Amino acid sequence: MALVPYDETALWGMQKLHKSSSTYCFANHTIQITQNWKQLGVAAVVWDAAVVLCSFLEMGGIDLQGRLVIELGAGTGLLGIVAALLGAHVTITDRKAALELLELNVQANLPADLQPRATVKELTWGQGLASFSAGGYDFILGADIVYLEETFADLLLTLDHLCSDHTVILLSCRLRYERDQNFLKMLKEHFSVHEVHYDPSNDVHIFKAQRNDLKEDL
Repeated sequence: MALVPYDETALWGMQKLHKSSSTYCFANHTIQITQNWKQLGVAAVVWDAAVVLCSFLEMGGIDLQGRLVIELGAGTGLLGIVAALLGAHVTITDRKAALELLELNVQANLPADLQPRATVKELTWGQGLASFSAGGYDFILGADIVYLEETFADLLLTLDHLCSDHTVILLSCRLRYERDQNFLKMLKEHFSVHEVHYDPSNDVHIFKAQRNDLKEDL
């Protein structure tokens, strides 16, 4: 969500992020994502957390067919595109500056008959929430959106608005810093939180959160 470049001296081994495009295969589709690091920084490249969550969704343990999904901090849109290909009706959101690239990727990678399943919409966390259905989503998805401490309160406010008792939040992230653990503690004050998947090759965790500790399967 934040258009803030990381310190490039810390980007050892991340040359792939500076490529103009990256290609993936999910849901029996080849997906080619346009990237633009120089213009938009972290919002315009595909991070491992998004790829891991896409793989998790593709495993089939979650039925997205016909479900209402919203993605927060979508960046390039890979995750939302995959959710749409898996049958969901997806609202794919990010800040205004990221929307042009996001829309480009969605239009380029969803077949014409699936285009109506995906809506690209501006969302700055904590702002303009009345334009989004309160508690109106089955799933909320977020990949690598937990990294700026100053956004945590607004992110929690946004999650609270979008959630009903049945909504499932799936957050995919690396736990890089103490502040990431702090966000999980904040999240647990409002939701029941469980780790549902860990990818050791990418050091990526997927957490499931719900308002109540409901026992049904995803």
